[in-house]
Amino acid sequence: MNIRIPLVAAAITLIGSGVAFATDSDAQYPGMYVKDSAITAKVKTKLLAKHPTTLSEVQVNTDHDGNVWLSGKVPTEKDSQLAEEIARDTSGVKSVHNHIVVSPP
Repeated sequence: MNIRIPLVAAAITLIGSGVAFATDSDAQYPGMYVKDSAITAKVKTKLLAKHPTTLSEVQVNTDHDGNVWLSGKVPTEKDSQLAEEIARDTSGVKSVHNHIVVSPP
């Protein structure tokens, strides 16, 4: 059993979601960038842990106030609702804006 593959996938997903990259405006406010990235990383990690095959397509963005935007595609409305619930139940999240598209396989 190889458990390294999901961890690598999670790391690649987090880097691809912008977690590892700061913009010039983020550099002016490093505390906000760390907070935003930490919330985004927590939500993404919880999504991958709960259902890695369907929720891995969900993109997560967080602003400096703890507002989270979910986007991407999932196969069912239930998956969309689950992703939103997971985000809402994450520490530091103030609100969730669900823009996930339901697209059956």
